[in-house]
Amino acid sequence: MTSRRFTPLPSIILRKRDAEVNSSTVAVRTPRPALLALSLAVIWLSGCAIKPTPFTDAERTQTAQTDRTSMFAQQQPVTGPITLDEAMARAIRYNLDHRLKMMEEALAQKQLDLSNFDLLPKLTAQAGYTTRNHELASSSTNVFTNEQSLAPSYSTDKNDRTADLSFSWNLLDFGVSYYEAKEQADHVLVLEQRRRKVVQLMMQQVREAYWQATGAQRLRDRIGPLLDQARTALNDSRQAQHENLRSPLDTLNYQHALLDLMRQLEEIRDQLEEAKPRLASLMNLEPGKDYTLAPPKDFAAPSFDMPMEQMEETALERRPELVEASYNERISVNETHKAMAKMLPGIEFSLGTHYDSNSFLVYNAWRAAGISVSWNLLNLLNVKNIRGMANAQLEVAKTQRLALSMAVLTQVHVARTDLSAKQRQFDLLKQMNDVDQQILEHTHNATQANASGKLEEIRAATGAMMSELRLYQSYGELENAYGQMLATLGLDPVPDSVNGHDLASLQQSIDGEQQRWAALGHANGDGAGNTAGAGSNAVNGVKTQ
Repeated sequence: MTSRRFTPLPSIILRKRDAEVNSSTVAVRTPRPALLALSLAVIWLSGCAIKPTPFTDAERTQTAQTDRTSMFAQQQPVTGPITLDEAMARAIRYNLDHRLKMMEEALAQKQLDLSNFDLLPKLTAQAGYTTRNHELASSSTNVFTNEQSLAPSYSTDKNDRTADLSFSWNLLDFGVSYYEAKEQADHVLVLEQRRRKVVQLMMQQVREAYWQATGAQRLRDRIGPLLDQARTALNDSRQAQHENLRSPLDTLNYQHALLDLMRQLEEIRDQLEEAKPRLASLMNLEPGKDYTLAPPKDFAAPSFDMPMEQMEETALERRPELVEASYNERISVNETHKAMAKMLPGIEFSLGTHYDSNSFLVYNAWRAAGISVSWNLLNLLNVKNIRGMANAQLEVAKTQRLALSMAVLTQVHVARTDLSAKQRQFDLLKQMNDVDQQILEHTHNATQANASGKLEEIRAATGAMMSELRLYQSYGELENAYGQMLATLGLDPVPDSVNGHDLASLQQSIDGEQQRWAALGHANGDGAGNTAGAGSNAVNGVKTQ
């Protein structure tokens, strides 16, 4: 009988067979607690789905109350009549649009600070802890015989703690961050020019609104008595109509004339009621809060007699839009440099100290240093396109600045012409107002105690009031044209160094700047112009009946 010799299976085959048996056993006998935990996890994740959550009525009410309080917080209260300089100072100090521009500028400065930190090398600290339920064991297999060559072993603890402190610096990242920081610095200056533009336009609006509100303040108390007088005359006419004292056609024409005058008076009152709220909005005063204006006794019509050549030069040098365009052009140059820097190879230096609690290590703490170079060679194929795009962007910025310069020069001539036109209109309306006031005075002296006399007096008083209202409106338009002239030249109402000061400092700065503008226009002109000079343009002799 021949005996067979038993040949054991290779250990690797035995391990594979055992693993298949174990895996099949695990697949058949899945623990119920695991299924329960998986089901609970699915249910919990489905309950965490985000859904729209609208604000409640109480939350909206609270937000509205908080916003209303914040809009007028930390403002110096109005303690007396407001002058033009104080109105300008309040607009600069408290106007929300200006405050928004200032906050945007401050935000850009903070972003610049963050960009400067990107220039520094990276210092990274890391720490970690890992744990396992089994050792990280492994074995080796012979490549040629497919047999196990080493017994299973491990060289890592179940629980392991690591700590690293690394210092690295990438020259490519430094170069890109450098140009990005320069662009952010120019962006800060761009926002500063936008804030200047907001202030200049706001001062122009304050000038016009202030004088319109002044006219409203002086005429508001005269409309009520005139309306009462017109209603009395209308009632008397209707009583006479019932008694048949006059012909019906004459009486109806008389009543129609009275009603038309009352309509005009109501329109005037509506216009006057809108003037002071507009000025209050510019000064950020609470809506509905009454205040009194204190305009100068002698209203001088402004003028600006700087030679046109110097006005053009001043506008090209000081206009915020042109300064912003120059900064944008410099940003385009830095963008070109940044695009070219990205094509260079990246060289990174690293230095660090490390720790690992693994007990199998001979040295648990060690230091390492290294240098690495990386370069995307495909960028070399795109050099021409990148450079062409950067140059095209720079040319666009230059062309935009040239087009804007042409527009600024045109605006200088238009603003000068508009100021002269508003000056002529104001002179004519002043003469008309003088005539209407004289007509009212003569009509009042010649009035007889009859219906016809009352109608003529009411008509003359209404005409005089409308003439005076048009005079103040014309003066407001003249001041607006003067403000537009200053804004066109890029003249700031206050230096940048006093923008954050109190109202008293702002008023002094505004007054000083206006005197400087007046001296500038007088010194460079023919001597006839003065922003604060009196003379034939003074709005004196305006009578209040």
